[in-house]
This record gives sequence, C-alpha cells and structure tokens, in this order.
Amino acid sequence: MINFTKMHGLGNDFVVIDAINQTIKLSPEQIRFMADRHFGVGFDQLLLVEKPESANADFKYRIFNADGSEVAQCGNGARCFARFVREKGLFAGDEITVDTDSGQLVLTFTDNGLVTVNMGIPRHAPVEIPLLVAQEAQTYFVEINGTLTEFGAVSVGNPHAVIQVENITLAPVAEVGRILENYPLFPERSNIGFMQVVNRKHIKLRVYERGAAETLACGSGACAAVVVGIEQNLLDNEVTVALTGGELTISWAGRGQLVYMMGSATTVFDGKISLMETQRYG
Repeated sequence: MINFTKMHGLGNDFVVIDAINQTIKLSPEQIRFMADRHFGVGFDQLLLVEKPESANADFKYRIFNADGSEVAQCGNGARCFARFVREKGLFAGDEITVDTDSGQLVLTFTDNGLVTVNMGIPRHAPVEIPLLVAQEAQTYFVEINGTLTEFGAVSVGNPHAVIQVENITLAPVAEVGRILENYPLFPERSNIGFMQVVNRKHIKLRVYERGAAETLACGSGACAAVVVGIEQNLLDNEVTVALTGGELTISWAGRGQLVYMMGSATTVFDGKISLMETQRYG
C-alpha cells in the first residue's frame, strides 16, 4: 500500500507522495492506473517528494503526467509541494529550496497563506525551449488545418507555446492544443496556452498541457503567457491571470530576470492505494 495525499492548485489536481519515509518505485503503468479517475485516484500530475541532490536544497521534486511521462516543471504542483511538506511536518520554515530536473526552485509562504514560487529565468533561445527553428523570433507560425497559426514560445522549465485569442471561451483548445502539442517543431512536445488579453494587468488563459490535455489551471503556463505577453508589449510587469480554476499573480521584470508566481494550494484528502491491478495500463 502507498500513502498519498490528494491536493489541487486552482483545480489543477495532484497526488503527492512522500518518497522519503516510504520506498517508492513507480512504473509508467502504475502511474497511469493511479491517474485513472474511475479505477484509481485521478490526477493531472503525480508529485514525488524525495531527498535533495544538492547540499543547499531541502528536497528533490519530481513530476509525472497522467500518461506516465516525467516532466521537469509544474508551477501549481510546486505550491502544493510546499504546503505538503509543511503540513506533513517534513519542513518547518517559510522558504523551501527544492531540486528539480530543470534547476532549483524557491518556494515561499506569504503572510496571507498563499505560496510564491520563484520559477527561474525564462529561456527564449530555440535550442533551450526546445523549438526546431533557425533563429529566435518574437512570434512563430505553423499551419494547422489549413490555417496559419501564430504563437510565441518560451521555456519556463518546460516548453510552452502561447497563442493570443480574442475570446477564450470560443478558443479551439482541444483541437489546436492536441495538434500543436505534438507538432514536429517541438521535439519534446509542448504545453499550449490560449491567452485573451483583457488589459495590460489582466489576462484570461486556458492551457492544453502535454500528457494531460486541458487542465483547470497551469502555473508554468500562466508564467509563460505573461512572459510572452510582456515580450510582445501587451502586458505590464505584474499581471493577474484568470484560469478556469481561479487566479494567479505573475511578476516578471524582463529578460534575464526571475519570474514569480503567487497563488493558493489546497489539501483535499489523505489515502492509501494498492497498485496490484495495473495490467490494463501496460
């Protein structure tokens, strides 16, 4: 049996597992079984709390999508990670440093109970996203179903494409998101954001996440949308991002600077699960 905690950040839901005080070795099949909302627990991502790799870190943070693939970054998950280690008595301070496969994150509890995540420095060079184009540009173009689609691209620990739309409700998130996620330009696939600019301090956003389809909220996607919007001179340096599951505040001072995300994290319940019946997920 594995002990787990179900959590969410604005409706982007997670199963969080303490892999320090219990031995955890999960196969992709077992992760897909746990992610199944009928036969398992159900989640967008699985988060593992592990011992740190670096001398100055408090923990290692690993993220797995519902399809069993491992990714390097998840902003909503990072806030849940912070609340989990405090609630479970694994850490008592207000600032937590965690190792990830895309570098270190610093997670800070604010006076109002929210969590601020230092998401690192956004990367724009195509080779760092990665994006298979000859040179960096503010926007790129692809043809989808006979229509030329324009998008901005950035890495915030994972690859993101951001498309500006006039009406977020009418945006073809499922169709275009699925195609662009797997477009040959993105050798590691991509998260696809659909951004409606309300004004320079406020956007609406829906995100089609690689390996999870559309989620109620995506923290790194919110950061990516604001970074792309600022680069295109559409937004100010602090922006409220309205996602389907709630709001995040994203701050970025510009090229070479850290991007910060502030929002809530909620614990839903604790549970135990047996991973014996996973044959159908092989």
